[in-house]
Parts: sequence; structure tokens; C-alpha cells
Amino acid sequence: MMCGMASPRLPLPAAALAALLSPLAAQTPPDAGWLRPSEAIARLVEAPPPPDAQLSPQRTWLTLRAREALPGLDVVARPHLKLAGTRVDPVAHGPELATKTTGLVLRAVADGAEITVPIAPGHWSGPLWSADDRAYALVRAADGGGELWVADPATAPPRRVDGVRVNAVLAGGAQWLTDQRRLLVFAVVPGQAPERPLVPTGPQIQVARPGEKAPARTYQDLLQDAHDELLFEHFGRSQLTIVDPAAGGRALVGAPALWERAEPSPDGALLLASRIERPYSYQHPRAAFPRVVEVLDLEGRSARLVARTPLQETVPIGGVPTGPRGVAWVASLPHTLVWTEALDGGDPKANVPLRDAVWRLDEPAGEPQVWFRTEHRAAGLQFGSDGALALASEFDRRSRRARLWRFDAKLPGQPGVLLLERSTQDAYGDPGSPVVERQADGRALVRMAGDAVFLAGDGASPQGNRPFVDRWDLATGRKERLFHADASRHEQFLGFLDARGLRLLVRSESRDLPPALVVVDLVAAKRTILRQFEDPAGEALRGAQKRILTYAREDGVQMSGTLYLPPGHDGQKRLPCLVWAYPVEFTQASDAGQVRSTPNRWLRPAGSSHLALLLAGYAVFDDASMPIVGPQRSANDTFVAQLQQNARAAVEALAKDGAVDTARLAVAGHSYGAFMTANLLAHTDLFRCGIARSGAFNRTLTPFGFQNEDRTYWEAPEIYDTMSPFRHAHRIQEPILFVHGADDDNTGTFPLQSQRMFAAVKGNGGHARLCMLPSESHGYAARENVLHCLAEMCAWLDAHCVAGG
Repeated sequence: MMCGMASPRLPLPAAALAALLSPLAAQTPPDAGWLRPSEAIARLVEAPPPPDAQLSPQRTWLTLRAREALPGLDVVARPHLKLAGTRVDPVAHGPELATKTTGLVLRAVADGAEITVPIAPGHWSGPLWSADDRAYALVRAADGGGELWVADPATAPPRRVDGVRVNAVLAGGAQWLTDQRRLLVFAVVPGQAPERPLVPTGPQIQVARPGEKAPARTYQDLLQDAHDELLFEHFGRSQLTIVDPAAGGRALVGAPALWERAEPSPDGALLLASRIERPYSYQHPRAAFPRVVEVLDLEGRSARLVARTPLQETVPIGGVPTGPRGVAWVASLPHTLVWTEALDGGDPKANVPLRDAVWRLDEPAGEPQVWFRTEHRAAGLQFGSDGALALASEFDRRSRRARLWRFDAKLPGQPGVLLLERSTQDAYGDPGSPVVERQADGRALVRMAGDAVFLAGDGASPQGNRPFVDRWDLATGRKERLFHADASRHEQFLGFLDARGLRLLVRSESRDLPPALVVVDLVAAKRTILRQFEDPAGEALRGAQKRILTYAREDGVQMSGTLYLPPGHDGQKRLPCLVWAYPVEFTQASDAGQVRSTPNRWLRPAGSSHLALLLAGYAVFDDASMPIVGPQRSANDTFVAQLQQNARAAVEALAKDGAVDTARLAVAGHSYGAFMTANLLAHTDLFRCGIARSGAFNRTLTPFGFQNEDRTYWEAPEIYDTMSPFRHAHRIQEPILFVHGADDDNTGTFPLQSQRMFAAVKGNGGHARLCMLPSESHGYAARENVLHCLAEMCAWLDAHCVAGG
């Protein structure tokens, strides 16, 4: 059961490390350098995954992109700036770098011919296909900004477009215009970054005005001073540029600005653009900054000011800004705009009959008109390929219920027709999502056949997920199931391969076979393997056993989890087990108990997945239900009591199953799961030890809400106090391992949370270990850190769960 860890700098056998994890050594942990788990785990983690697969818009090509498993710490630890909630690589003049692309292959769907794209390994994004499949673009991260490369898939390899560097700090970087011949690029504006003055020019001043409530979640990476503002403007500013790769021409669109969006109208004549303006906030990320939304012509002249929104510091918790929001083109009309405005002041607590109004503007020079109003919060629009269909969603946060309406985009005076209403937490009743396809002119429209749309969904059931594709006749309400994954396989719909919808592409896998891309012919009832992937590293887990356990807690709430047993387990010996979970709030008990797992997938843990511990001989009870059931505003009133019930029910289910030793259980989780772990160790005696990764443990440090809790600390201080394991650190008697990214950027889970929780346990005489992973954010990325994290977890279980076997 030992993990066989060692430090490259100083060999450290697992037995020696387990000794170092004794209560005495935990007070003064040694600097042991980088640790590695067993070679079996290391091989699994470091092996490249199967390629990513993407269909081109017109289904001519299948793109297969190979990538490395994990970036090195040299990439993750590159210097970066933290500007308004955005992390910027100042050398690359773009976002932080991640994994490298190691290869790119194009496979013709028609005949299976493959073309290996000649690119060097690097940090590539794309391919970004033209909607007619005639060309694709790639962007390669490089010093000074992204390099733009363009290729003809059939005749020419990628070539670099000289004279332009892509700036993807605030926007996507590049997109094809409606003619599918030219690209609209957010180009780097040349210039030197401002240097921080050696002597401050003055103090930092912030102001709170009497009577003006400005609640803010505990955001990170915010602007800190005037120099940060200058850096944000330097790296965020871009020049909109139209690039013609074939002719070699470039045309500037307007002046440089903090452009975060510029989308061509469906008819290609106009751009819908938004730019950020001052004043900035030191309490909120850039999403709250003032912005101007306007319609431009292709030379950058303003054709219509749509909205000028102020700084959004006073938006209520769980609320929305007032004024136009979500401005977008109606994809099925030439240049009609649509947006939403709040009727309740943006306040979800306001008692009003209608929450939102959806507006439309048919001509830039015209007058906007209210299209329709919604009882609950408007949640988006999708448009159909027939030119008329508009599907409008609304959502009620308190009840977790959604409605879907049908409107006519060409006849805005007609009332809407309610198509469905459902609980968004009802996985079994999820009808799926409309299939959206890019047309040859770039418009993204819902696929239709007559008056029917196509729905693709996960197909949750008591036996696990079985993905499906349905044809839904909107006039009659009748549904026809076109495809349903085989009960012994997991088959995810990727797209239709023909205009009639008779052939489709799925990613098919099973417990015994790695993923393959399979063409399903619905008429001939024929299946053809387009590409079978190999996964030698995953073979190490081929013999792992997996089964869904269903059970109920003492108040009758149904629950489930997936029990994994390690390869080679013969059932003769009960195993120590890691229980991995994450609390989820539900408004209805009937939704809480639904099975949401995928039991028939090829088992291939990636990154710092806890499932890698199967190779160390541990059983894992994965995604054990931790429902918190109750009304949205008061469910947390019984948070701790419900956690206790959930844990007792899980342990009883494992005892009844008989494969694991319930006297040797560990509990673990990441983020809110770490919060859960510390609470369970404080309030139960069911577990030998715990592992808490990147959690927030003191809720007074997130006083304006967390997760789905929208009461502030001052409204419900007893709830914040009771839920905080920091408050109960003196009750944690079992050993607990804290792991945290030292550069965590997630809202509320700043590194101080784990540091102070560790200090609280230590100060009260508890047994704990704290591992801060250098340069890591909320999810661990660097190869060295991932391996070290798994080594720490494995050794912790070896030290505290093996004895007694």
C-alpha cells in the first residue's frame, strides 16, 4: 500500500516519509524537495492523453490536436501581472500559458485521409475554422503578442501573417468576418509597459459613501493602485484590425481602446463592439467596470450608441446591473439587436410581478421596442435556422426552475408559447440542449428540420448517464429518439455529419476500451470507427472495478456514489478507502438523490485526480452524495447536521457493500469539498484522517456570501459561525492534510485560508500538515506540483489508514 515516494534531490523512501508524518514531525515538516508518488502513478499522470477532437463547421474535417499532459513549473511559474481579475503574461502580452500543443492532424471525414500539420510544439490556440471550411487560423503565443497563422486545409500548410500581433488579454484575439475571407484581429498596440515608480506618488484612497451599499464577493487579482491601472490599460488596449490573409492587406478599425468584444453582424455590414472605460474599481474585477456598447461600421465609425454603463459596484448580491445587458445580434436577421433590462432594479429580493424586459432594435437608426417580458430572470436567447424561431429562457434562482418559450423573431408582436418548465436540478428530466451549428456565413443557429429542433443530452438515469439525441417537434410536442448510447458504453454526441441528420459522430468508450470516434448511420443502423485512440497509460487501470451504490440517509433523502476498487483486487480483503465528495445545494429532495455518474467510461484520471490513488491500492468512493436540501435562502441553516447525515449514510452504504474497511476511511475534497472535509472531521468520528485541498475555512473572510448563500455575515452571523470549521478547529482530533496553491486566484479561497486553518489546528494541539504548492492557482497545473500533491496524499493515507489491514 506504500506509495514509493522519493525526492530527486534527496532519495526519500515511503517508509521514511511516513515516519516524517508522525505528530512530532508534523510540527516541523522538513524541506524534502520535490516528492514523487509511485512510478505507476507517475506514468499515468505524465502520459499524454488521447487527442482532442473537433469537427469543422461544415463537417468536412476532423481536427485531432495532441497535447502534453501537464506543463512544467517553468511555464506555470512565469512572471505574471494580476490586473482586474485577469492574469497577464507580460512577455507574451497575453493570458498565462498552459499546456503545449505537440501535434495537429486533419482527417477528411469523407475518405479518412489524414494530413499532419507541420507546426512545432508550442502554445498554440485553435484551429479557428472559417465557417465554410475553406481555411483555418492558429495563434501561437510568442514574446510581444500572439503570432497569427493561416492555412488552407487541403492545399497549404500554416503560414505566419506578418505585421500583426494578437492581443488576447481582454478578448478572444481573432475571428473570421462574415465573408469568411478576412479576419478581425484584436492587435497589440506597440509601446513600452509603464515602469513602477521607485517612490510612491501618494497613498491609495478608497471611498464609501453614506447609504450606498456596495457588497462585493472576496475577489482576487484586483487592481491595487494607480500603477496597476496603467498596466491594465497598456496590456488590455488593442487595435481592431481587419486582416486579409490572401491579399496581404490590413485595415485599422477605429482607434485603440480597451476593446473586449467586436462581433460582425449577420449581414457583415456592422460590428457590435464594447470597450471598457474609467473609473476602475479596486473591489471588483473588470466585469464591473464602466463600458460603452455601440454599433460600428467596418471603418470604426459609430452608427449607434447602445449603452453606456457605469461602474457596477452597487449591484445586489445575486442581482444584475440596471440598463441594457447581454446585448447581442439576432443571428437569424441581418442586423437586429436584442438585449435585456431589469424591471426590479436588478435586485433578486424585490417582490415584483416581472423581473426583466427583452428589447430589440431592428435598425441602428430606429427606436428600440420591448419584445417581451419575463416573470423570472431572462437567461438567454437562441435562434433557429428557419429564420423565425427564437427560443427564450428564464430562470428563478430561488426555486431553481427554468422555462423555455418560443417566439417568432420575424413577427415580434406575436405572444410567446411556453414549451416547457422544469427544475434545473432534475437530472432525470433534463430534455437536453438544442443542437447549434455554424452556417457557412458564420451564423450560429439551432439546427431545424421543418418545425422540429434537435436536442442532445446526458441522459441521466438510475443506472448512470446514457447520452441521447432527440428530434423535438415544437408544434406537436412529440419527441423522437434518434440515438441513445448503448447501456454498456458511454457515447457522447459530437455532431451531425450530413445535412439531413442521418449520420452522426460520437465519442464512444467503455470500461474496457479507450475512446474512439464512431460514425453512426441511423438509416442503415451501421457503426463505423473513424478513429480508435490508444491509451497505454490508461491500461494500468483496466482491471479496476466500478459500481454505483445507491442508498438513503436517515430522513429518506436518496443518495449515490461510485465505488472504485483497485486493479487486481480479489475481494478477499477489505480495503482502506478514500471518500471524495463536494456538497451541492438542492431545493427538492427528489432531485438530490438522482444518479449523475458515468459508470461505463474508460477510466483515465488526469492531473491531480484522486482516482490515481487506485494504483496505490486504495478504494475510492467517488462523488459521494453530499446534498444540502432546503429553500435557497435557508438551506445552510442545517448545513452541519445534513453533512453529518450524509456521511453516516455513506459509511453505512460502504459497510453494507462489504468491499472496504469502514474502520479505515479517509475523507477528502477540493475547494468546497475541502470545507466539507474539515467540517466532517470537526463534527463526526467516522474517518481516520482527512485531506483538504484549496479550501475556505473561515466564512467571516467571505462576508458577502459564498456558493449559493446570498445572506451576508451581518444578516446571518450564526450561520457563518456554525458553518466555519475554523471556529471548530479545536474539535478536529483526526490528522488533516492541507494542500493549497500558493497563488490561488479563486474567489474566497485565497491561500491565507489554509494557512490560518493549519495554524488553528496546530495551536489547539491537533495533528496537521500544510503543503503550499508554489505558483499554483486553484486547480493544480504544473507537473512537479501535481506529482508532489499526489505523493503527499498517498503518504498521508499510508500513514493513517493502512494500519489494521
